[in-house]
Amino acid sequence: MKIVFMGTPDFAVPCLQALIDDGNEIAAVFTQPDKPKGRGYAVMPPPVKVVAQENGIDVFQPLTLKDGEAFKLLEGIAPEMIVVVAYGRILPKEIIDLPEYGCVNIHASLLPQYRGAAPIQQAVLDGCTVTGVTAQCMDVGIDTGDILMKSETEIGENETADELHDRLSVMGAELIVKVVHAAAEGTLQREKQDESKATHVGKLTKEMSGIDFTKSAKQIHDKVRGLNSWPSASAVFMGKRIKIHRTVIADGCGEPGQVISLDPFIVACGSGAVEIREVQPEGKKKMDAKAFVNGLHVKDAGELRFS
Repeated sequence: MKIVFMGTPDFAVPCLQALIDDGNEIAAVFTQPDKPKGRGYAVMPPPVKVVAQENGIDVFQPLTLKDGEAFKLLEGIAPEMIVVVAYGRILPKEIIDLPEYGCVNIHASLLPQYRGAAPIQQAVLDGCTVTGVTAQCMDVGIDTGDILMKSETEIGENETADELHDRLSVMGAELIVKVVHAAAEGTLQREKQDESKATHVGKLTKEMSGIDFTKSAKQIHDKVRGLNSWPSASAVFMGKRIKIHRTVIADGCGEPGQVISLDPFIVACGSGAVEIREVQPEGKKKMDAKAFVNGLHVKDAGELRFS
Protein backbone atom coordinates (compact mmCIF):
# COMPACT_ATOMS: atom_id res chain seq x y z
CA MET A 1 0.00 0.00 0.00
CA LYS A 2 1.14 3.55 -0.70
CA ILE A 3 1.48 5.22 2.69
CA VAL A 4 2.54 8.58 4.08
CA PHE A 5 3.81 8.18 7.62
CA MET A 6 3.53 10.98 10.19
CA GLY A 7 5.38 10.57 13.48
CA THR A 8 8.17 12.02 15.57
CA PRO A 9 9.49 10.28 18.75
CA ASP A 10 10.87 6.86 19.63
CA PHE A 11 7.36 5.49 20.16
CA ALA A 12 6.62 5.89 16.43
CA VAL A 13 9.79 4.19 15.16
CA PRO A 14 8.63 0.53 15.43
CA CYS A 15 5.46 1.38 13.47
CA LEU A 16 7.43 2.98 10.64
CA GLN A 17 9.93 0.13 10.56
CA ALA A 18 7.17 -2.50 10.56
CA LEU A 19 5.43 -0.84 7.60
CA ILE A 20 8.72 -0.73 5.72
CA ASP A 21 9.52 -4.37 6.53
CA ASP A 22 6.01 -5.38 5.46
CA GLY A 23 6.77 -4.18 1.93
CA ASN A 24 4.56 -1.12 1.82
CA GLU A 25 5.52 1.89 -0.28
CA ILE A 26 6.33 4.64 2.22
CA ALA A 27 5.99 7.57 -0.15
CA ALA A 28 7.01 10.20 2.42
CA VAL A 29 7.53 10.81 6.11
CA PHE A 30 6.30 13.91 7.91
CA THR A 31 7.93 14.69 11.24
CA GLN A 32 8.60 17.59 13.58
CA PRO A 33 11.51 19.96 12.87
CA ASP A 34 14.95 19.16 14.28
CA LYS A 35 15.40 20.55 17.79
CA PRO A 36 18.32 21.31 20.14
CA LYS A 37 18.79 18.69 22.84
CA GLY A 38 21.12 17.83 25.69
CA ARG A 39 23.46 20.02 27.67
CA GLY A 40 25.24 21.23 24.55
CA TYR A 41 21.95 22.02 22.81
CA ALA A 42 23.10 20.32 19.63
CA VAL A 43 20.39 20.26 16.98
CA MET A 44 19.16 16.66 16.69
CA PRO A 45 16.79 15.05 14.20
CA PRO A 46 13.67 13.27 15.48
CA PRO A 47 14.07 9.47 15.74
CA VAL A 48 11.53 8.94 12.93
CA LYS A 49 13.57 11.13 10.58
CA VAL A 50 16.68 9.07 11.25
CA VAL A 51 14.92 5.82 10.30
CA ALA A 52 13.34 7.40 7.22
CA GLN A 53 16.69 8.66 5.95
CA GLU A 54 18.33 5.30 6.60
CA ASN A 55 15.70 3.80 4.31
CA GLY A 56 15.93 6.46 1.61
CA ILE A 57 12.47 7.91 2.28
CA ASP A 58 11.71 11.57 1.57
CA VAL A 59 11.28 13.55 4.80
CA PHE A 60 9.20 16.70 5.25
CA GLN A 61 9.25 18.84 8.42
CA PRO A 62 6.66 21.59 7.98
CA LEU A 63 6.19 24.12 10.77
CA THR A 64 2.44 23.97 10.19
CA LEU A 65 -0.13 21.88 8.34
CA LYS A 66 -2.68 24.70 8.29
CA ASP A 67 -1.39 26.93 5.48
CA GLY A 68 -2.42 24.64 2.63
CA GLU A 69 1.12 23.83 1.51
CA ALA A 70 1.20 20.42 3.21
CA PHE A 71 -2.16 19.56 1.64
CA LYS A 72 -0.88 20.43 -1.85
CA LEU A 73 2.17 18.29 -1.26
CA LEU A 74 0.11 15.36 -0.02
CA GLU A 75 -2.35 15.77 -2.87
CA GLY A 76 0.54 15.37 -5.29
CA ILE A 77 1.83 12.28 -3.47
CA ALA A 78 -1.68 10.78 -3.43
CA PRO A 79 -1.24 8.26 -0.59
CA GLU A 80 -3.79 5.50 -0.15
CA MET A 81 -3.43 5.82 3.62
CA ILE A 82 -1.82 8.24 6.05
CA VAL A 83 -0.53 6.60 9.23
CA VAL A 84 -0.11 8.91 12.24
CA VAL A 85 1.82 7.87 15.35
CA ALA A 86 2.71 10.50 17.96
CA TYR A 87 3.26 13.15 15.29
CA GLY A 88 2.53 16.08 17.57
CA ARG A 89 0.46 18.15 15.15
CA ILE A 90 -3.28 18.40 14.55
CA LEU A 91 -4.29 17.43 11.02
CA PRO A 92 -6.72 19.71 9.14
CA LYS A 93 -9.91 18.10 7.84
CA GLU A 94 -8.80 18.42 4.22
CA ILE A 95 -5.78 16.21 4.96
CA ILE A 96 -7.81 13.73 7.02
CA ASP A 97 -10.26 13.32 4.13
CA LEU A 98 -7.59 12.97 1.42
CA PRO A 99 -6.51 9.28 1.44
CA GLU A 100 -8.75 6.51 0.10
CA TYR A 101 -8.33 4.48 3.31
CA GLY A 102 -8.27 7.50 5.61
CA CYS A 103 -5.82 8.67 8.26
CA VAL A 104 -5.13 5.92 10.77
CA ASN A 105 -3.76 6.83 14.19
CA ILE A 106 -2.08 4.46 16.64
CA HIS A 107 -2.91 5.60 20.17
CA ALA A 108 -1.39 4.13 23.33
CA SER A 109 -4.57 3.34 25.26
CA LEU A 110 -7.75 1.36 24.94
CA LEU A 111 -9.94 4.12 23.54
CA PRO A 112 -12.18 5.83 24.50
CA GLN A 113 -10.24 5.75 27.77
CA TYR A 114 -7.23 8.05 28.11
CA ARG A 115 -7.57 10.24 25.08
CA GLY A 116 -4.91 12.92 24.91
CA ALA A 117 -1.23 13.54 25.51
CA ALA A 118 0.00 11.14 28.22
CA PRO A 119 -2.09 7.96 28.14
CA ILE A 120 0.72 5.58 29.09
CA GLN A 121 1.84 7.50 32.14
CA GLN A 122 -1.68 8.22 33.33
CA ALA A 123 -2.70 4.57 33.16
CA VAL A 124 0.22 3.71 35.45
CA LEU A 125 -0.44 6.69 37.74
CA ASP A 126 -4.03 5.52 38.12
CA GLY A 127 -2.92 2.02 39.07
CA CYS A 128 -4.50 0.37 36.03
CA THR A 129 -3.72 -3.31 35.54
CA VAL A 130 -4.67 -3.44 31.84
CA THR A 131 -4.00 -1.12 28.91
CA GLY A 132 -3.19 -1.47 25.22
CA VAL A 133 -3.05 0.25 21.86
CA THR A 134 -5.86 1.32 19.57
CA ALA A 135 -5.92 1.91 15.82
CA GLN A 136 -8.51 4.56 15.08
CA CYS A 137 -9.71 6.31 11.94
CA MET A 138 -8.92 9.96 12.60
CA ASP A 139 -11.45 12.76 12.60
CA VAL A 140 -11.19 16.41 13.64
CA GLY A 141 -11.48 15.61 17.38
CA ILE A 142 -8.66 14.54 19.70
CA ASP A 143 -8.61 10.72 19.58
CA THR A 144 -12.36 10.62 18.92
CA GLY A 145 -12.44 8.75 15.61
CA ASP A 146 -13.92 5.32 14.94
CA ILE A 147 -12.04 2.35 16.37
CA LEU A 148 -10.54 -0.04 13.83
CA MET A 149 -8.63 -2.53 16.01
CA LYS A 150 -7.33 -2.88 19.55
CA SER A 151 -4.59 -4.88 21.23
CA GLU A 152 -4.63 -5.40 25.01
CA THR A 153 -1.92 -6.14 27.58
CA GLU A 154 -1.52 -6.41 31.35
CA ILE A 155 0.56 -3.81 33.21
CA GLY A 156 3.14 -5.36 35.52
CA GLU A 157 2.95 -4.57 39.24
CA ASN A 158 6.38 -2.90 39.15
CA GLU A 159 6.43 -1.91 35.47
CA THR A 160 7.37 1.71 34.86
CA ALA A 161 5.79 4.02 32.31
CA ASP A 162 9.01 3.93 30.28
CA GLU A 163 9.01 0.13 30.19
CA LEU A 164 5.34 0.06 29.24
CA HIS A 165 6.00 2.69 26.55
CA ASP A 166 8.51 0.39 24.87
CA ARG A 167 6.17 -2.60 24.94
CA LEU A 168 3.22 -0.63 23.60
CA SER A 169 5.31 0.79 20.77
CA VAL A 170 6.00 -2.74 19.56
CA MET A 171 2.34 -3.70 19.97
CA GLY A 172 1.39 -0.63 17.94
CA ALA A 173 3.71 -1.75 15.15
CA GLU A 174 2.09 -5.18 15.04
CA LEU A 175 -1.37 -3.60 15.03
CA ILE A 176 -0.78 -1.13 12.20
CA VAL A 177 0.41 -3.93 9.90
CA LYS A 178 -2.81 -5.84 10.61
CA VAL A 179 -4.85 -2.71 9.87
CA VAL A 180 -3.11 -2.13 6.55
CA HIS A 181 -3.67 -5.74 5.50
CA ALA A 182 -7.35 -5.61 6.47
CA ALA A 183 -7.82 -2.35 4.57
CA ALA A 184 -6.24 -3.82 1.45
CA GLU A 185 -8.44 -6.93 1.76
CA GLY A 186 -11.60 -4.88 2.32
CA THR A 187 -12.29 -6.47 5.71
CA LEU A 188 -11.61 -3.48 7.96
CA GLN A 189 -14.50 -2.76 10.34
CA ARG A 190 -15.24 0.56 12.08
CA GLU A 191 -16.77 0.96 15.54
CA LYS A 192 -18.02 4.21 17.03
CA GLN A 193 -16.47 5.18 20.36
CA ASP A 194 -18.72 5.14 23.41
CA GLU A 195 -18.60 8.76 24.54
CA SER A 196 -20.04 7.85 27.95
CA LYS A 197 -16.80 5.98 28.72
CA ALA A 198 -14.42 8.62 27.37
CA THR A 199 -11.67 10.09 29.56
CA HIS A 200 -9.05 12.67 28.65
CA VAL A 201 -5.52 13.25 29.98
CA GLY A 202 -3.31 16.30 29.63
CA LYS A 203 0.45 16.67 29.39
CA LEU A 204 2.77 15.78 32.24
CA THR A 205 4.30 18.70 34.14
CA LYS A 206 7.18 19.10 36.58
CA GLU A 207 4.67 20.25 39.18
CA MET A 208 3.31 16.70 39.37
CA SER A 209 6.55 15.25 40.73
CA GLY A 210 6.23 15.82 44.49
CA ILE A 211 5.44 12.76 46.62
CA ASP A 212 2.89 13.05 49.42
CA PHE A 213 3.83 10.34 51.91
CA THR A 214 0.43 10.58 53.60
CA LYS A 215 -0.90 8.71 50.56
CA SER A 216 -1.05 4.91 50.53
CA ALA A 217 1.98 2.82 49.59
CA LYS A 218 0.26 1.76 46.37
CA GLN A 219 -0.51 5.35 45.36
CA ILE A 220 3.09 6.37 45.95
CA HIS A 221 4.45 3.32 44.14
CA ASP A 222 2.17 4.02 41.17
CA LYS A 223 3.34 7.64 41.10
CA VAL A 224 6.99 6.63 41.03
CA ARG A 225 6.29 4.17 38.20
CA GLY A 226 4.05 6.55 36.27
CA LEU A 227 6.47 9.48 36.29
CA ASN A 228 9.48 7.35 35.33
CA SER A 229 11.49 8.70 33.55
CA TRP A 230 10.04 12.22 33.27
CA PRO A 231 9.38 14.34 35.24
CA SER A 232 10.24 11.74 37.91
CA ALA A 233 8.72 11.50 41.38
CA SER A 234 10.68 13.41 44.01
CA ALA A 235 10.78 14.32 47.71
CA VAL A 236 12.90 16.30 50.12
CA PHE A 237 15.33 14.25 52.21
CA MET A 238 17.91 15.70 54.63
CA GLY A 239 17.18 19.16 53.26
CA LYS A 240 17.70 18.28 49.60
CA ARG A 241 15.32 17.19 46.88
CA ILE A 242 15.99 13.77 45.42
CA LYS A 243 14.33 11.97 42.56
CA ILE A 244 12.95 8.51 43.30
CA HIS A 245 13.03 6.30 40.23
CA ARG A 246 12.09 2.85 41.50
CA THR A 247 10.14 1.45 44.42
CA VAL A 248 8.35 -1.72 45.45
CA ILE A 249 5.56 -2.06 47.98
CA ALA A 250 6.96 -3.31 51.29
CA ASP A 251 5.86 -4.38 54.76
CA GLY A 252 6.12 -1.87 57.57
CA CYS A 253 4.39 1.03 59.27
CA GLY A 254 5.23 4.32 60.91
CA GLU A 255 4.66 8.04 60.56
CA PRO A 256 4.25 9.08 56.89
CA GLY A 257 7.69 9.82 55.42
CA GLN A 258 9.57 8.16 58.29
CA VAL A 259 12.52 5.97 57.30
CA ILE A 260 11.90 2.67 59.07
CA SER A 261 14.76 0.68 57.58
CA LEU A 262 18.08 1.46 55.89
CA ASP A 263 18.79 -2.03 54.59
CA PRO A 264 16.58 -2.29 52.65
CA PHE A 265 15.67 1.41 52.36
CA ILE A 266 12.01 1.48 53.49
CA VAL A 267 9.81 4.51 54.08
CA ALA A 268 6.45 4.52 55.85
CA CYS A 269 3.41 5.86 53.99
CA GLY A 270 -0.09 6.89 55.04
CA SER A 271 -0.87 3.20 54.90
CA GLY A 272 1.81 0.58 54.33
CA ALA A 273 5.35 1.30 53.18
CA VAL A 274 7.53 1.43 50.09
CA GLU A 275 11.04 0.16 49.59
CA ILE A 276 13.08 2.64 47.56
CA ARG A 277 15.29 0.85 45.02
CA GLU A 278 16.77 3.64 42.89
CA VAL A 279 17.32 7.35 43.54
CA GLN A 280 19.01 10.39 42.02
CA PRO A 281 20.35 13.07 44.36
CA GLU A 282 20.54 16.66 43.12
CA GLY A 283 23.32 17.12 40.57
CA LYS A 284 24.17 13.41 40.45
CA LYS A 285 23.39 10.37 38.34
CA LYS A 286 20.90 7.65 39.17
CA MET A 287 22.15 5.23 41.79
CA ASP A 288 21.14 2.10 43.61
CA ALA A 289 19.47 2.90 46.93
CA LYS A 290 22.04 0.83 48.79
CA ALA A 291 24.88 3.00 47.43
CA PHE A 292 22.91 6.11 48.37
CA VAL A 293 22.34 4.91 51.94
CA ASN A 294 26.01 3.93 52.31
CA GLY A 295 26.93 7.49 51.37
CA LEU A 296 24.84 8.87 54.22
CA HIS A 297 27.23 7.39 56.80
CA VAL A 298 24.46 6.62 59.28
CA LYS A 299 23.94 3.27 61.01
CA ASP A 300 20.22 3.38 61.77
CA ALA A 301 17.14 5.12 60.52
CA GLY A 302 16.76 7.19 63.69
CA GLU A 303 14.99 10.47 62.91
CA LEU A 304 15.51 10.30 59.14
CA ARG A 305 12.41 11.19 57.21
CA PHE A 306 11.14 12.41 53.85
CA SER A 307 9.00 15.51 53.38
